[in-house]
Amino acid sequence: MSTSVRFARRLALVALTSLATFTAPLALAQGYPTKAITLVVPFAAGGPTDIVARTLAGVMTKSLGQTVVVENRAGAGGTLAAGHVMRAAPDGYTYLIHHNGMATAPALYRKLPYNPQTDFEHVSQVIDVPMTLLGRKDLPANNFPELLAYMKAQGDKINLAHAGLGAVSHLCGMVLRQAVGVDMTTVPYQGTGPAFQALLGGQVDILCDQTTQTTPHIKAGTVKFFGVTTASRIKVLPDAPTLAEQGLKGFEVVVWHGIYAPKNTPKDATEKFAAALRAALKDPTVVQRMTELGAEFVPDAKLTPEGLRSWLKQETERWGPVIKSAGVYAD
Repeated sequence: MSTSVRFARRLALVALTSLATFTAPLALAQGYPTKAITLVVPFAAGGPTDIVARTLAGVMTKSLGQTVVVENRAGAGGTLAAGHVMRAAPDGYTYLIHHNGMATAPALYRKLPYNPQTDFEHVSQVIDVPMTLLGRKDLPANNFPELLAYMKAQGDKINLAHAGLGAVSHLCGMVLRQAVGVDMTTVPYQGTGPAFQALLGGQVDILCDQTTQTTPHIKAGTVKFFGVTTASRIKVLPDAPTLAEQGLKGFEVVVWHGIYAPKNTPKDATEKFAAALRAALKDPTVVQRMTELGAEFVPDAKLTPEGLRSWLKQETERWGPVIKSAGVYAD
Protein backbone atom coordinates (compact mmCIF):
# COMPACT_ATOMS: atom_id res chain seq x y z
CA MET A 1 0.00 0.00 0.00
CA SER A 2 1.46 3.32 -1.04
CA THR A 3 2.26 6.07 1.44
CA SER A 4 -0.27 8.37 -0.19
CA VAL A 5 -3.08 5.81 0.17
CA ARG A 6 -2.25 5.19 3.82
CA PHE A 7 -2.19 8.93 4.45
CA ALA A 8 -5.57 9.36 2.75
CA ARG A 9 -7.09 6.59 4.87
CA ARG A 10 -5.77 8.19 8.04
CA LEU A 11 -7.29 11.50 7.04
CA ALA A 12 -10.62 9.82 6.40
CA LEU A 13 -10.50 8.08 9.81
CA VAL A 14 -9.72 11.35 11.59
CA ALA A 15 -12.56 13.06 9.75
CA LEU A 16 -15.05 10.33 10.70
CA THR A 17 -13.93 10.41 14.33
CA SER A 18 -14.29 14.19 14.44
CA LEU A 19 -17.72 13.99 12.83
CA ALA A 20 -18.88 11.42 15.37
CA THR A 21 -17.62 13.58 18.22
CA PHE A 22 -19.29 16.65 16.76
CA THR A 23 -22.64 14.97 16.11
CA ALA A 24 -22.89 13.06 19.44
CA PRO A 25 -24.50 15.95 21.38
CA LEU A 26 -26.80 16.61 18.43
CA ALA A 27 -27.93 12.97 18.42
CA LEU A 28 -28.65 13.25 22.14
CA ALA A 29 -30.69 16.38 21.61
CA GLN A 30 -32.73 14.86 18.76
CA GLY A 31 -33.67 11.72 20.70
CA TYR A 32 -33.72 13.16 24.19
CA PRO A 33 -35.16 11.95 26.42
CA THR A 34 -35.25 8.24 25.61
CA LYS A 35 -35.61 7.02 29.19
CA ALA A 36 -36.74 8.16 32.62
CA ILE A 37 -35.17 11.30 34.11
CA THR A 38 -34.26 11.41 37.79
CA LEU A 39 -34.94 14.56 39.81
CA VAL A 40 -33.04 14.29 43.09
CA VAL A 41 -34.51 15.89 46.21
CA PRO A 42 -32.04 16.40 49.09
CA PHE A 43 -34.69 15.96 51.75
CA ALA A 44 -37.18 13.39 52.99
CA ALA A 45 -40.36 12.53 51.15
CA GLY A 46 -43.34 14.62 52.18
CA GLY A 47 -41.32 17.73 53.01
CA PRO A 48 -41.84 21.13 51.36
CA THR A 49 -39.16 20.72 48.65
CA ASP A 50 -40.43 17.22 47.92
CA ILE A 51 -43.96 18.58 47.48
CA VAL A 52 -42.72 21.10 44.91
CA ALA A 53 -40.68 18.45 43.08
CA ARG A 54 -43.49 15.89 42.86
CA THR A 55 -46.07 18.47 41.80
CA LEU A 56 -43.83 19.55 38.92
CA ALA A 57 -42.58 16.07 37.98
CA GLY A 58 -46.04 14.72 37.21
CA VAL A 59 -46.75 17.49 34.71
CA MET A 60 -43.25 17.53 33.22
CA THR A 61 -43.57 13.80 32.50
CA LYS A 62 -46.37 14.57 30.06
CA SER A 63 -44.46 17.17 28.04
CA LEU A 64 -41.15 15.28 28.02
CA GLY A 65 -42.72 11.97 27.03
CA GLN A 66 -40.67 10.17 29.68
CA THR A 67 -41.22 9.71 33.40
CA VAL A 68 -39.59 12.22 35.73
CA VAL A 69 -38.77 10.13 38.79
CA VAL A 70 -38.35 11.93 42.11
CA GLU A 71 -35.58 10.39 44.20
CA ASN A 72 -35.10 11.40 47.83
CA ARG A 73 -31.49 11.45 49.07
CA ALA A 74 -31.70 13.07 52.47
CA GLY A 75 -28.79 13.82 54.76
CA ALA A 76 -26.07 16.31 55.66
CA GLY A 77 -28.19 19.37 54.94
CA GLY A 78 -28.60 18.48 51.28
CA THR A 79 -24.89 18.02 50.58
CA LEU A 80 -25.18 14.26 50.08
CA ALA A 81 -27.67 14.72 47.26
CA ALA A 82 -25.72 17.59 45.71
CA GLY A 83 -22.52 15.53 45.77
CA HIS A 84 -24.35 12.61 44.18
CA VAL A 85 -25.64 14.74 41.32
CA MET A 86 -22.23 16.37 40.84
CA ARG A 87 -20.71 12.90 40.30
CA ALA A 88 -23.54 11.61 38.09
CA ALA A 89 -23.04 11.09 34.38
CA PRO A 90 -23.55 14.39 32.51
CA ASP A 91 -26.04 12.86 30.10
CA GLY A 92 -29.17 14.88 30.85
CA TYR A 93 -30.86 12.20 32.92
CA THR A 94 -30.00 13.40 36.43
CA TYR A 95 -31.01 16.75 37.93
CA LEU A 96 -31.04 18.25 41.40
CA ILE A 97 -33.70 20.48 42.92
CA HIS A 98 -32.32 22.31 45.94
CA HIS A 99 -33.24 25.36 47.96
CA ASN A 100 -31.22 28.04 49.80
CA GLY A 101 -28.94 25.26 51.06
CA MET A 102 -26.89 25.52 47.87
CA ALA A 103 -25.96 29.05 48.89
CA THR A 104 -25.33 28.37 52.59
CA ALA A 105 -23.33 25.14 52.25
CA PRO A 106 -19.99 26.88 51.47
CA ALA A 107 -20.14 28.67 54.83
CA LEU A 108 -21.61 25.80 56.83
CA TYR A 109 -19.25 23.09 55.56
CA ARG A 110 -15.54 23.84 55.81
CA LYS A 111 -14.71 20.75 53.73
CA LEU A 112 -17.48 20.94 51.17
CA PRO A 113 -16.59 18.50 48.34
CA TYR A 114 -18.06 20.67 45.60
CA ASN A 115 -18.40 24.29 44.54
CA PRO A 116 -22.05 25.24 43.89
CA GLN A 117 -20.96 27.96 41.47
CA THR A 118 -18.57 25.97 39.28
CA ASP A 119 -19.30 22.24 39.64
CA PHE A 120 -22.83 22.25 38.21
CA GLU A 121 -24.78 23.41 35.21
CA HIS A 122 -27.29 25.98 36.46
CA VAL A 123 -30.59 25.22 34.76
CA SER A 124 -33.32 27.42 36.23
CA GLN A 125 -34.89 28.83 39.33
CA VAL A 126 -38.21 27.20 40.13
CA ILE A 127 -40.46 28.78 42.70
CA ASP A 128 -40.33 30.81 45.93
CA VAL A 129 -42.00 29.76 49.15
CA PRO A 130 -42.61 32.19 52.03
CA MET A 131 -41.85 31.19 55.60
CA THR A 132 -44.16 31.53 58.58
CA LEU A 133 -43.39 31.90 62.28
CA LEU A 134 -45.45 29.47 64.34
CA GLY A 135 -45.90 28.44 67.94
CA ARG A 136 -47.39 25.40 69.65
CA LYS A 137 -51.14 25.68 70.03
CA ASP A 138 -51.05 26.22 73.81
CA LEU A 139 -48.26 28.79 73.79
CA PRO A 140 -49.28 31.70 76.06
CA ALA A 141 -48.98 34.33 73.31
CA ASN A 142 -51.62 35.20 70.73
CA ASN A 143 -49.79 37.69 68.53
CA PHE A 144 -46.22 38.71 67.78
CA PRO A 145 -45.93 41.51 70.38
CA GLU A 146 -47.05 39.04 73.05
CA LEU A 147 -44.64 36.43 71.67
CA LEU A 148 -41.77 38.91 71.78
CA ALA A 149 -42.50 39.71 75.42
CA TYR A 150 -42.74 36.00 76.19
CA MET A 151 -39.42 35.25 74.49
CA LYS A 152 -37.62 38.01 76.38
CA ALA A 153 -39.07 36.78 79.66
CA GLN A 154 -38.28 33.11 79.08
CA GLY A 155 -34.91 33.42 77.32
CA ASP A 156 -33.17 30.08 76.77
CA LYS A 157 -36.12 28.21 78.26
CA ILE A 158 -37.81 28.58 74.86
CA ASN A 159 -37.23 25.69 72.47
CA LEU A 160 -36.80 26.79 68.87
CA ALA A 161 -37.07 23.84 66.48
CA HIS A 162 -35.47 23.55 63.07
CA ALA A 163 -35.04 20.91 60.39
CA GLY A 164 -31.28 20.50 60.80
CA LEU A 165 -28.14 22.58 60.34
CA GLY A 166 -28.32 24.54 57.12
CA ALA A 167 -32.05 24.07 56.65
CA VAL A 168 -33.96 27.27 55.90
CA SER A 169 -35.85 26.83 59.16
CA HIS A 170 -32.47 26.88 60.88
CA LEU A 171 -31.44 30.06 59.05
CA CYS A 172 -34.76 31.70 59.82
CA GLY A 173 -34.41 30.83 63.49
CA MET A 174 -30.84 32.16 63.52
CA VAL A 175 -31.96 35.50 62.10
CA LEU A 176 -34.90 35.60 64.54
CA ARG A 177 -32.62 35.07 67.54
CA GLN A 178 -30.39 37.90 66.38
CA ALA A 179 -33.33 40.20 65.59
CA VAL A 180 -35.05 39.82 68.97
CA GLY A 181 -31.85 39.53 70.99
CA VAL A 182 -32.89 36.33 72.74
CA ASP A 183 -30.58 33.30 72.93
CA MET A 184 -33.23 30.61 72.66
CA THR A 185 -32.42 26.90 72.84
CA THR A 186 -32.38 25.39 69.36
CA VAL A 187 -33.62 21.85 68.82
CA PRO A 188 -32.55 20.20 65.54
CA TYR A 189 -34.59 17.52 63.80
CA GLN A 190 -33.92 15.30 60.81
CA GLY A 191 -36.09 17.21 58.40
CA THR A 192 -38.97 19.65 58.32
CA GLY A 193 -41.61 16.95 58.78
CA PRO A 194 -40.33 15.75 62.18
CA ALA A 195 -39.76 19.34 63.35
CA PHE A 196 -43.32 20.29 62.47
CA GLN A 197 -44.72 17.17 64.13
CA ALA A 198 -42.82 18.12 67.29
CA LEU A 199 -44.50 21.54 67.20
CA LEU A 200 -47.93 19.99 66.71
CA GLY A 201 -47.25 17.66 69.62
CA GLY A 202 -46.25 20.53 71.89
CA GLN A 203 -42.70 19.22 72.33
CA VAL A 204 -41.17 22.51 71.14
CA ASP A 205 -42.31 26.10 71.41
CA ILE A 206 -41.73 27.81 68.06
CA LEU A 207 -40.68 27.03 64.51
CA CYS A 208 -40.12 28.81 61.20
CA ASP A 209 -41.59 26.73 58.39
CA GLN A 210 -42.72 27.01 54.78
CA THR A 211 -46.27 27.81 53.73
CA THR A 212 -46.34 24.66 51.60
CA GLN A 213 -46.52 22.75 54.87
CA THR A 214 -48.03 25.23 57.31
CA THR A 215 -50.93 26.88 55.45
CA PRO A 216 -53.51 24.11 56.10
CA HIS A 217 -52.60 24.03 59.79
CA ILE A 218 -52.72 27.83 60.10
CA LYS A 219 -56.21 27.88 58.58
CA ALA A 220 -57.30 24.97 60.79
CA GLY A 221 -55.99 26.66 63.92
CA THR A 222 -53.82 23.73 65.03
CA VAL A 223 -50.85 26.08 65.61
CA LYS A 224 -50.33 29.64 66.81
CA PHE A 225 -49.48 31.89 63.86
CA PHE A 226 -47.42 35.04 64.41
CA GLY A 227 -46.61 36.33 60.93
CA VAL A 228 -44.89 35.77 57.60
CA THR A 229 -41.20 36.29 56.91
CA THR A 230 -41.57 38.00 53.53
CA ALA A 231 -41.08 41.69 52.78
CA SER A 232 -44.78 42.09 51.97
CA ARG A 233 -47.98 40.21 52.73
CA ILE A 234 -48.74 37.05 50.75
CA LYS A 235 -51.80 36.07 48.73
CA VAL A 236 -52.62 32.86 50.52
CA LEU A 237 -52.73 34.66 53.91
CA PRO A 238 -53.69 38.22 52.93
CA ASP A 239 -54.64 39.34 56.42
CA ALA A 240 -51.46 38.06 58.03
CA PRO A 241 -48.94 40.78 58.91
CA THR A 242 -45.26 40.37 58.14
CA LEU A 243 -42.72 40.23 60.94
CA ALA A 244 -41.13 43.34 59.46
CA GLU A 245 -44.29 45.41 59.86
CA GLN A 246 -44.58 44.15 63.44
CA GLY A 247 -41.27 45.62 64.44
CA LEU A 248 -38.53 43.39 63.00
CA LYS A 249 -37.35 45.86 60.36
CA GLY A 250 -35.70 44.27 57.34
CA PHE A 251 -36.62 40.74 58.42
CA GLU A 252 -36.98 38.65 55.27
CA VAL A 253 -36.42 34.92 54.75
CA VAL A 254 -37.85 33.24 51.66
CA VAL A 255 -37.23 29.71 50.46
CA TRP A 256 -36.12 29.67 46.84
CA HIS A 257 -35.51 26.63 44.67
CA GLY A 258 -33.19 25.96 41.76
CA ILE A 259 -32.54 23.14 39.30
CA TYR A 260 -28.97 21.94 38.70
CA ALA A 261 -27.35 19.33 36.46
CA PRO A 262 -23.90 17.70 36.49
CA LYS A 263 -21.20 19.85 34.93
CA ASN A 264 -20.92 19.42 31.13
CA THR A 265 -24.46 18.14 30.70
CA PRO A 266 -25.34 18.92 27.04
CA LYS A 267 -26.97 22.31 26.72
CA ASP A 268 -29.67 20.96 24.42
CA ALA A 269 -30.73 18.51 27.14
CA THR A 270 -30.86 21.12 29.92
CA GLU A 271 -32.75 23.51 27.66
CA LYS A 272 -35.39 20.89 26.87
CA PHE A 273 -35.73 20.07 30.56
CA ALA A 274 -36.02 23.77 31.38
CA ALA A 275 -38.67 24.25 28.69
CA ALA A 276 -40.72 21.44 30.25
CA LEU A 277 -40.27 23.08 33.64
CA ARG A 278 -41.51 26.46 32.38
CA ALA A 279 -44.53 24.77 30.81
CA ALA A 280 -45.28 22.96 34.07
CA LEU A 281 -45.15 26.20 36.03
CA LYS A 282 -47.93 27.53 33.81
CA ASP A 283 -50.03 24.37 33.99
CA PRO A 284 -53.40 25.12 35.69
CA THR A 285 -53.11 22.18 38.09
CA VAL A 286 -49.65 23.25 39.21
CA VAL A 287 -50.70 26.90 39.51
CA GLN A 288 -53.70 25.95 41.62
CA ARG A 289 -51.75 23.58 43.86
CA MET A 290 -48.84 25.95 44.45
CA THR A 291 -51.16 28.93 45.00
CA GLU A 292 -53.14 26.98 47.60
CA LEU A 293 -49.91 26.25 49.44
CA GLY A 294 -48.70 29.84 49.34
CA ALA A 295 -45.86 29.35 46.86
CA GLU A 296 -45.02 32.29 44.63
CA PHE A 297 -44.00 32.11 40.97
CA VAL A 298 -40.77 33.85 40.00
CA PRO A 299 -40.45 36.20 37.00
CA ASP A 300 -39.32 34.78 33.66
CA ALA A 301 -35.89 36.42 34.03
CA LYS A 302 -35.14 34.03 36.89
CA LEU A 303 -36.19 30.96 34.88
CA THR A 304 -32.84 30.92 33.10
CA PRO A 305 -29.35 29.59 33.82
CA GLU A 306 -28.05 33.11 34.32
CA GLY A 307 -31.00 33.99 36.55
CA LEU A 308 -30.18 31.08 38.86
CA ARG A 309 -26.41 31.62 38.69
CA SER A 310 -26.60 35.29 39.66
CA TRP A 311 -29.16 34.66 42.42
CA LEU A 312 -27.04 31.83 43.87
CA LYS A 313 -24.04 34.15 43.98
CA GLN A 314 -26.07 36.91 45.63
CA GLU A 315 -27.50 34.56 48.27
CA THR A 316 -24.09 33.02 48.98
CA GLU A 317 -22.71 36.48 49.66
CA ARG A 318 -25.70 37.31 51.85
CA TRP A 319 -25.68 34.26 54.11
CA GLY A 320 -21.94 33.63 54.38
CA PRO A 321 -21.25 36.48 56.83
CA VAL A 322 -24.37 35.68 58.88
CA ILE A 323 -23.32 32.06 59.36
CA LYS A 324 -19.67 32.86 60.03
CA SER A 325 -20.56 35.54 62.60
CA ALA A 326 -22.70 32.99 64.41
CA GLY A 327 -19.80 30.51 64.42
CA VAL A 328 -22.09 27.72 63.26
CA TYR A 329 -20.62 24.84 61.28
CA ALA A 330 -22.18 21.58 60.16
CA ASP A 331 -18.97 19.55 59.89
